[in-house]
Amino acid sequence: MSTQLKPLNLTVSEYLQLELKSEIRHEYIAGEVYAMAGASEEHDLICGNIYVKLHQHLQGSGCRVFSSNMKVKIEELDIFYYPDISVTCDSQDREKYFKKYPCLLVEVLSAATKRIDRHEKLVNYSEINSLQEYVLVSQDRIKVDIYRKDESGNWNLTSLGETDVLNLESVGLKMTVAEIYEDVDI
Repeated sequence: MSTQLKPLNLTVSEYLQLELKSEIRHEYIAGEVYAMAGASEEHDLICGNIYVKLHQHLQGSGCRVFSSNMKVKIEELDIFYYPDISVTCDSQDREKYFKKYPCLLVEVLSAATKRIDRHEKLVNYSEINSLQEYVLVSQDRIKVDIYRKDESGNWNLTSLGETDVLNLESVGLKMTVAEIYEDVDI
């Protein structure tokens, strides 16, 4: 959930050093650094619900789930983002402060970020070869969009509503949309 304040212009090395010392998180896009905004109660509850389901499901599998404190690096584009949730199952993904091989990314949309999450991040995340699914969850209404990469490398969109089931093929987990929105007042 980044907000476009006056961007800083840094090298990757300078950016990574800044992040180690900074009390706030920043996303890095080709040299420009953007401060991250805080999240709403709805945002936090939705992220927590999804994270818990993924964590329980993936225990002992070799896959690891991360919250919004873990960066994802898009090497080809010189970009670091903080997705709300990321999952990696790749044994090469052992960097301590960022991951390069996620199979699943989740963003919870807000009024300030939904355009970026739906367009810019979709385009940029699709450059990650290991990524199989990108999930966008609305926090102001019950709606989940999942972009899934097919065998030809094309991304296909499926939209889900309140009575649907989210099938995360990349990690073999099914959860109801109702579970995603548990305890969220919408």
